[in-house]
Amino acid sequence: MSAHVDRGPSPRVWFITGASRGLGHAIATAALHAGDSVAVAARTEAPLRELAARHGDRVLPLPLDVTDRAAVVAAVGAAVEAFGRLDVVVNNAGSLFLGMVEEWTEAEARAQLEVNFFGALWVSQAVLPHLRAQRHGHLLQMSSLGGLGGYSSTGLYSASKFALEGMSEALAQEAAPFGVRVTIVEPGGYWTDLYTSMRTATPLPAYAQLRAELERQWAEGSVDSDPRLAADAVLRLVASDDPPLRLVLGSVAYDLVVGLAQQRVATWTRWESVSRAAERAIPMPTPGS
Repeated sequence: MSAHVDRGPSPRVWFITGASRGLGHAIATAALHAGDSVAVAARTEAPLRELAARHGDRVLPLPLDVTDRAAVVAAVGAAVEAFGRLDVVVNNAGSLFLGMVEEWTEAEARAQLEVNFFGALWVSQAVLPHLRAQRHGHLLQMSSLGGLGGYSSTGLYSASKFALEGMSEALAQEAAPFGVRVTIVEPGGYWTDLYTSMRTATPLPAYAQLRAELERQWAEGSVDSDPRLAADAVLRLVASDDPPLRLVLGSVAYDLVVGLAQQRVATWTRWESVSRAAERAIPMPTPGS
C-alpha cells in the first residue's frame, strides 16, 4: 500500500541549483510566472540578482558551489528560513567534460563526478530532513541521455549521470514513505551554454578519426530546442498527482532511449541460457572446503 502524499500548499516554493543559465534559469522563470517563489542558487550571481530585481521577495538569490557540502547545507537552511518550507527541489547544476575515456586525467575525472554526482548528492541530503519533516515534497534530479547510455567522448559524463540515476532510484524508495517524490528528468538537446562552457580533454592522436566522425554526426544530426519547452514540461510534472520516476524530454531523446531499451532486452534474451546457467542454489560452503 502506498503512503498518502500531501502535495503541499500552493503557490509552491522551489529550490533550484544551476539557476543562472540554461534549463535551471528557464525552470526558475517559469515557476515565477506561475506565481511560485524560488530560491535560485548558482556560482554566477548576476543572473540571480536580475531575477530578484524583477520578482521581488519571491526570489532568494543564493551564491553556491554545489561541490561545497557545508555551503549546500547553509543555502538550503537559508531557503527554508526565508520561505518556511520547500515544495520542489531541482538538482540542475552540472557540467560537461568531453573526451575519450583514455584521455582524461585523474583530476579531470574527479571534477566531473564532483559536480554532477556529489553536488546532487549533497543537495539531496541537505533537503531531505526538511521534506521528511513536512511530509511532502518533490525532488527532481536533472540527468540526461548520458544517464541511460554511454557514448563515445562522453563516457565520464555518462558515468556521473549513471551514478546520479542509481542513487536517485534508491532515494525514491527511501523517501516515498515520508510523502516525498523523486523524479529523474532526462532531457534531450536544448539551447543552453552547456556545450559552450564544456571542458575538453587533451586529445590523443589515436582517436582523431573517431573524433572527426563524431563531429560530423553532431553537425548533421543535432536537434536542440528552446529551454522554455523543458520548463513547461517540468511544471506539468510537478503538478501531477502521480509523477513518474523517470521523464524523458524530447522526441529525439524518447526514440533514442526506447531503442536503447529494446536493444538491451534483445541482448539479454539472446544470452538468456548463459545467464540462467550461471545460477544454481547450493548449501553454504563450510570453511576450508
